[in-house]
Amino acid sequence: MVTKTYAALLRGSNVSGHKKVPMARLRVLLEGLGHGGVQTYLQSGNAVFTAAHGDEESLAAQLGAAIEEEFGFAVDVLVRDGAYLRAVADACPFPAATLEAKQLHVTYFSAPVDADRFAAIDQNTYQPEEFRLGDRVLYLYAPDGLGRSKLAAQLARPGLTKGLVATTRNWNTVTRLVEMTRD
Repeated sequence: MVTKTYAALLRGSNVSGHKKVPMARLRVLLEGLGHGGVQTYLQSGNAVFTAAHGDEESLAAQLGAAIEEEFGFAVDVLVRDGAYLRAVADACPFPAATLEAKQLHVTYFSAPVDADRFAAIDQNTYQPEEFRLGDRVLYLYAPDGLGRSKLAAQLARPGLTKGLVATTRNWNTVTRLVEMTRD
């Protein structure tokens, strides 16, 4: 049986004490859904698993429903395979090797986005911060970190992400998930 390795990215879980999803219970939940090789990374909703069937959307829906049943609240879930995660890291338009991990972030989207969605943001206003779009992702360079980024605050406005699930990871997490999903 051929299996594929995936990462599950939970949006907004374990942030400021809200929507607590303990990683040990998430591992048990994924195993209960029939997935193998289950591992979690950090406490912020990153899990890696193998599956012999399914696609990213159906796996995300299955996990989201299981989380809601187990914990009593909904959590948006994105599932991406290892090849996609590697392609995102490889396509980074910023010099990742020369930056601190806190300076570079990737926002994963549930669907493709185009430049028109973000056209109202004048990037010159936020220099030296900047963003670039990729395949269902947005790369953000924020030299002073995400918490101090004025551009990140603009990019997170609900109107810009309407109709999408969007979840952001720093570069350390991006590269660690690539390593964990390597077949």
